Amino acid sequence: MSAKDLPKVELYTDGSARGNPNGPGGYGFVLKFVDSKGRLHEKEGSKGYVRTTNNRMELMAAIAGLSCLEMPCSVTLYSDSQYLVNAFNEHWIDGWIKKGWTRGKKEKVKNVDLWKMLLEVSRQHEITYVWVKGHAENPDNERCDRLATAAADGEDLLIDEGVE
Repeated sequence: MSAKDLPKVELYTDGSARGNPNGPGGYGFVLKFVDSKGRLHEKEGSKGYVRTTNNRMELMAAIAGLSCLEMPCSVTLYSDSQYLVNAFNEHWIDGWIKKGWTRGKKEKVKNVDLWKMLLEVSRQHEITYVWVKGHAENPDNERCDRLATAAADGEDLLIDEGVE
């Protein structure tokens, strides 16, 4: 199947550490796709009370969303995280791999474990990363932001896992 024949999927992701660099926080994602009969489907997921940094939350949101895909897809991933989007769009990942996951004057790349996980779940898909500048421009990203914020504020391990 060529890239143009792949099912089209939109993935909106967000992470929130609620102002504390070591959590508790949460992340959320919204997947949108149209099936072969032309019906629109949405899947939402969020996970809260994770003790980690906001950048890690953003990576985990992308990993969780992409992990839901059961077949190769053409994915447009929307994120307000420059950290996530720029790493792929500016070929930082490729450079980091070639340099042994260091950058500049041997400064170690942060979050290598999650970057490797994201690369693994990305392999079978054709992915375009889009940086969303501000939530006001994208109501679906606002919705995902609410999921991430609710996850960060909640004490449940898994919340809002169902489809609306």
